Amino acid sequence: MATENNLMLVRKVSGLLDHLANGESSATEIADAIGEPRSSIYRLLSSLQAEGLVEPGSRRGKYRLGFKLLPLATAVVARFDERTFARPAMERIHDLTGETVFLSVPRRDEAVCIERIPGKRVQSLALQLGGTLPLHAGAGMRAILAHLGEEEWDAYIERNAPLRRYTPSTPVEPGDLRRVLAATRAGGISISDQDVTPGVAALGVPITDYRGRVRGALSISGVRESILGPDSAAWREALIEAGREISRAFGSEVADANPVDFG
Repeated sequence: MATENNLMLVRKVSGLLDHLANGESSATEIADAIGEPRSSIYRLLSSLQAEGLVEPGSRRGKYRLGFKLLPLATAVVARFDERTFARPAMERIHDLTGETVFLSVPRRDEAVCIERIPGKRVQSLALQLGGTLPLHAGAGMRAILAHLGEEEWDAYIERNAPLRRYTPSTPVEPGDLRRVLAATRAGGISISDQDVTPGVAALGVPITDYRGRVRGALSISGVRESILGPDSAAWREALIEAGREISRAFGSEVADANPVDFG
């Protein structure tokens, strides 16, 4: 019985903190949201406030999360490492496709390759370990840019105009790039067809975290006939699932429950 009561108390505290994570609330609002009596919520708030986990809000009768939670959250976030989370999925994609697999992370208006598994067929590609490409060029880079807000697209275009053209296929005209980005976000996958290197194609998917923020991109690249060939549909599906797997490791399901409206 004691164990069951303790579990119920933990659930109440968890529900209360989860609710306050969405913003300041009164005891009545919390009670209604998590289905507990107001008297119980007042007792919990008093105890949590004494421990620094909850504090008075900006208005009378309101409560918000306390600063004592900050180091706890920081400790959790500190263990998030892109390479650690991505490597198993990268190896599976490499085993499936035999193509070069990349893990890239955004850095201002570029993305840098922080992990790379060389392909079995194409060894020399434009993006090497530690190398960068602008966010409008290449599958992984556009996967990152596409999943930012549309205001970010316009700001990127304005900051970098005129956009660098690598091949005749590079989307450098603002209207063309916006259409490509919109299609990428709608389809969940970025497709690069010779827009960085002639004869080379790539597929890329975003990696997001618990805030809905884009942490990076997972991509594969190789000769066009292979990447966009008969196995392309199966590879795209596997790549999308791998991106979701890595994103879940970063807590993306929290963001999925509270989606961001990009406008």
